[in-house]
Amino acid sequence: MEYDIKDINLAPQGKQRIEWADREMPVLSLIRERFEAEKPLTGVKLIACAHITTETANLARTLQAGGAESLLIASNPLSTQDDVAASLVADWGIPVMAHKGESTETYVRHVKAALDTNPNLIIDDGSDVVATMIKEKPELIGNLIGTTEETTTGIVRLQAMVKAGVLTFPSIAVNDAQTKHFFDNRYGTGQSTLDGIIRATNILLAGKTLVVVGYGWCGKGVAMRARGMGASVVVTEIDPIKAIEAVMDGMRVLPMKEAAKIGDFFVTVTGNRHVIDKEHFEVMKDGAIVCNSGHFDLELNLDALREMSSQVTTRRPFVEEYSKNDGNSVIVLGEGRLINLAAAEGHPASVMDMSFANQALSAEFLVKNQGKLAAGVHVLPKEVDQEIASLKLRAMGVSIDELTPEMVEYMGSWETGT
Repeated sequence: MEYDIKDINLAPQGKQRIEWADREMPVLSLIRERFEAEKPLTGVKLIACAHITTETANLARTLQAGGAESLLIASNPLSTQDDVAASLVADWGIPVMAHKGESTETYVRHVKAALDTNPNLIIDDGSDVVATMIKEKPELIGNLIGTTEETTTGIVRLQAMVKAGVLTFPSIAVNDAQTKHFFDNRYGTGQSTLDGIIRATNILLAGKTLVVVGYGWCGKGVAMRARGMGASVVVTEIDPIKAIEAVMDGMRVLPMKEAAKIGDFFVTVTGNRHVIDKEHFEVMKDGAIVCNSGHFDLELNLDALREMSSQVTTRRPFVEEYSKNDGNSVIVLGEGRLINLAAAEGHPASVMDMSFANQALSAEFLVKNQGKLAAGVHVLPKEVDQEIASLKLRAMGVSIDELTPEMVEYMGSWETGT
């Protein structure tokens, strides 16, 4: 077994944390039990490009229980938990190529090494692996059953591939499942982003102006949690419908040029490039704190900020102060990478339970429907989404109502009126 991790001796600590997270992942545990009995992924070579966290480890264990031969690589240089990587290798025999702080060159090498295994399934997080395969190793596509994508950013890239005519295999948009984006993106990102900010800075949010750049599900979660902690929340948007929603949710909506002048904290959650740019850094107040909770660090134009600055000083772990030439400074958290994973532990296990249940069932769905799905982006069937939600409710001890026969008849009839 080939692997590339920081230190195998970290495994005991990693195992304890993986098992602790598993206590909060009852849906994935139930799927693992079924996979252990049915082995729906027997003979499948699988690579997963993901954040190497305790929650991801339990997904890897589930895929292994289903019979898959898996290899894990990191989807972000700062998100890997080295003790978790060590435990996966030492305790479960699952190869991992990832270590916290790895260089871009190392990341690219790991992506290519993973593709060299000639996978049947790819679990992706941002579509880097899929894009690399299409551009550099298209000969592998013939052996591919399909792929899954965890993020909004990755799905945008997949749709661009469809438009360009290069996506010649089926891909499951896991992020589009209701049991993923309604919960992972909103509650998970909302809590874990503020957790990362607070761990990095130890600054009180109450009374501060916090600017949320983007009001999708992740932005809604961050704004909701920040307001609950006493921050005055400002939202910037390009979508008029989302902007109206933010206003009616009680948020102040401003153009980025105006918000840049008043913010104490800035959080980007758009999945787009340079949403905080040179013109915004120029007008920020002294000591403004900037971070990103979107997928890639490109949301912040840090190259422009470096050019505007005379020096960069590390003030705390994951806290860098850029001293601008005008005498003011801007504080950047986590090198502009995912702050919830760079400075904290990512989403709580309870919310990742549903996200990774979607991943496991997507892998099974692709294998069961091999040769039947058209090339392009697909969503898991509604009944699978509802099954995950039902299992989660059962694990939480929550019961709900069911339609009566009379209700079913009424909803299916056009003749019955008021």
